[in-house]
Formats: sequence, structure tokens, C-alpha cells
Amino acid sequence: MSEYRIPSDSEVLARRFETHRPHLRAVAYRMLGSAAEADDAVQEAWFRLSRSDTDGVENLGGWLTTVVGRVCLDMLRSRRSRAEEPLEPPAGHAPVADVSGGADPEQHAVLADSVGVALLVVLDTLTPAERLAFVLHDLFAVPYEEVGEIVGRSPVAARQLASRARRRVRGADRVPGGDPGRRRAVVDAFLAAAREGDFDALVALLDPDVVAHSDAGVNTGAAAVARGASGFRQLAALARPALVDGATGLAVYVDGRLDRTLAFTFVGDRIAAIDIATAPERVAEREVILV
Repeated sequence: MSEYRIPSDSEVLARRFETHRPHLRAVAYRMLGSAAEADDAVQEAWFRLSRSDTDGVENLGGWLTTVVGRVCLDMLRSRRSRAEEPLEPPAGHAPVADVSGGADPEQHAVLADSVGVALLVVLDTLTPAERLAFVLHDLFAVPYEEVGEIVGRSPVAARQLASRARRRVRGADRVPGGDPGRRRAVVDAFLAAAREGDFDALVALLDPDVVAHSDAGVNTGAAAVARGASGFRQLAALARPALVDGATGLAVYVDGRLDRTLAFTFVGDRIAAIDIATAPERVAEREVILV
């Protein structure tokens, strides 16, 4: 019988870190748009952890998320100061095979699929602070207090950063010649197809790399998002066209109460991203104007 060996403190810490690695890589990838840079950021977080006294840290995952956020913010600022492009062009030039280097190709593929090239294009238009605030708060539910600490601003200022980023992500002003009337027609067609459960019609309205974010998770690709929209059939009957934080969208009212919002981002005449807010605190943050 082999003798049982008690793991050293460093081994225990390394094992704990590995349980958080997928989450940290997901945060870094959304921040940086490059799997190689994301791995660098995660590795830097490990170096900082291994050199730190974390005995008093109750939430190691939160601590590591903060560290990765700061590392990514520094990398984005450095990239911008040198006018560099991401290592992996986000729009149509980074197939999954290109981001599968490193120790865990499957995880890289999951990261690439979960973000989508359309969203990465929009994120690249944000300032580093806006991008961090949007990614951490809207995609990973990090409180504004913690976001503010990372960017060196107050929670109110962090909220304003995220709000400004959210408007840019959801807006369509990045699409040259975008026609508000045409966008409204596309959303009306989307709503009609969802009410009918018409899968083929939904797919035709969606960009192939569409990303649908909700409080429950992320769906990517036209087929997956269309399937999700087909299941929206009952609530679709209660949906009304609206401007959500200035973007073309839908508002769903249940018993006279705003239950959820959907805000759409477009590429050409197709829906490239859908942000679905269902959590009460997120719904309350939205500015909704029925149209």
C-alpha cells in the first residue's frame, strides 16, 4: 500500500486556482478578444496569487476575477497606447481552429463560440474602462463597487461607464446607413416568427454568428438562438416594440409589470446580438420607451 502524502500548501493553492481557470479565461477572452492574450492574463493572475498572502481572502474566485480584470485593463491600455490590434482579428478571421492553441483546445473553442465575432467587433470600439465595466458587470455580474475599485473610480462612475458601453453595444450606429425603420421591421418579423414558433423564419433574420445573452447564460449561432426564441412563444404574445436604452428592442409586460427586455444589435439587416434582461435589478436599470 502506498503511503498517503499530504499535499503542500502550494499544491492546494494550485488546485484551487485550477477550479477557477475556465471562468478567468472566459473573463479575459471577453476583455481582450484573443485567446493567447487571455492565457497570458490568467497566467499573470496565477503569478500574483502565488506571491500573495491570501489567508484572509474569503472569496478566492472574486479576488482572482479582480486581479484578471486589472491585468486585462493594463493590457488594453497598453495596446491602445501603441495603437495595436488584437492578436486574433475578431471579425471573420479567427475560426475556432486558430484559437485552440495551449493546454486546453476544447476550452478555447468554447470561449470563441460563446462570444461571437459580431460582439467582439463592438467591444473593440469601447474604451478600456468601458469594456471592463461592461464585461465584468453585464456578462459576469460583478458589482459596480468592485468594478469601480478596478478602474479607480466611484461605483456611480463605474455604473455610468457600463451604461455608456451598453448603449454602444446595443446601438446600431456602427452600421453605416442603418435604417431605424428597417431595424424595426426586422424586430417585428422576429416577434411574429417567435409567436408562431417559426424556426426557419427566425434563422433567416439572424446573423450566423448571433449571440444572445441572458441572465441564464449565452446562446450562440443562428440555430441555437432560433431554438431559444421558439421557446419564447408564450411570452412573445405579451411583448411590445420598444426602445431599450435607445436601441431597437422589445419589452415584455406580465400583469402590467415590466418582466423582461430584449435589446437588439444589427449587422446589416440581420440581428447580430440580443441582450435579454430578466433579473429584476437588470430590468430596473433599463430605460424603456414603448413605440
